[in-house]
Amino acid sequence: MIISGLLVAGCVDSETQPGVPEELRIATTTSLYDTGLLDHLQPIFEERYNAKLLIVSAGTGKALEYGMRGDVDVMMVHDRAREDTFIAEGHGVERRVIAYNYFVILGPESDPAGIRGTSPEEAFRTLFEQGTAGESGIAFVSRGDESGTHAKEKAIWRSAGYDYATDIQNSGIWYVEAGRGMGETLVMANEKEAYTLSDKGTFLAYKGDLGIVPVVDEGEILLNVYSTMLINPQTHTGIDTDLGKAWINFLISDEAQEEIATFGVSEYGEPLFFPAQGNWERMGVPQSEVTEPVL
Repeated sequence: MIISGLLVAGCVDSETQPGVPEELRIATTTSLYDTGLLDHLQPIFEERYNAKLLIVSAGTGKALEYGMRGDVDVMMVHDRAREDTFIAEGHGVERRVIAYNYFVILGPESDPAGIRGTSPEEAFRTLFEQGTAGESGIAFVSRGDESGTHAKEKAIWRSAGYDYATDIQNSGIWYVEAGRGMGETLVMANEKEAYTLSDKGTFLAYKGDLGIVPVVDEGEILLNVYSTMLINPQTHTGIDTDLGKAWINFLISDEAQEEIATFGVSEYGEPLFFPAQGNWERMGVPQSEVTEPVL
């Protein structure tokens, strides 16, 4: 099923509305914000709906907290397991998948740990062994902020055979928890000539200022899927359901999906994200979460 420019949601028309712009509160993961994708999509939507997007950027964990308190109308995150819990607990409804890209393990060009081309799990095992042994030049900078990227990092550690809380945290000075967004974490890892895990989109956006490079970029576990959902108006009061639905339907429309597909190509030579449209099997999500408009 292909959506052909569908932008209808509730009683919000696709024509510009007169009067004072209506405000929509959005909590988004830092990678969608740091890459500039939302800055790119925002004026298109605002002009069409005479709306003003109030966007707060945070790690997925913090963004989910905003949603749990009903402080925002819409969520944009990338941690399927926590999204499922968020929905099951009654906080979110009408999830739609909007894009995907991949995580990459970055490190110094010289790759002192020798992990280039290995699997993500083998790379993490090698970093742990050399880091805890005090090998020179081995350091890893973690987001350490309960973001979607941090959750993915913990999933790789788990798949590699480690318990994150008991084996990795506090395992030595080689392992640094930044407690910062993706952009700031990349800068810190670059300054320390350390390894780190990043979504590829944010890496490409910061690439020109970095010396660290992708050393591991293949592996099924590196898939990174972005979703959006409406905060449940039955659980939280004051949610702008009409404009929230319009935003979600805009994101899965042909127009926005094409914008996502081409975003960054002219500047970076490749897209920062891939559109969800037509790729539900690749992402392992139901087709309905990619194509069905929110009514």
